[in-house]
Amino acid sequence: MSNGTPGMLGQLAIALEKLGWDQVDELEVNIGGVAVTGTATHPDANPKWAKPFGSVSYQNDAFIVIKNASRNPVIPSQPNPELKQHHEQVQH
Repeated sequence: MSNGTPGMLGQLAIALEKLGWDQVDELEVNIGGVAVTGTATHPDANPKWAKPFGSVSYQNDAFIVIKNASRNPVIPSQPNPELKQHHEQVQH
């Protein structure tokens, strides 16, 4: 950019570098801040106000989520052996 600030892709590259992500990492890119029509509308409805079922509208404050799937291992939770169930703590 002319003002010395990196452009959009340059800023993204800087952020990925700061995170230590590599080109071989598997990324998932999603868009948040959207509205999806979840109900069917009457066929005579004004399309300006009643969008067709399943229509996606991107809001002015929409955002992008980038998830590094390669660095997010799924580790199932394990029970803590030091904790006892409530019914085991009750004395008869």
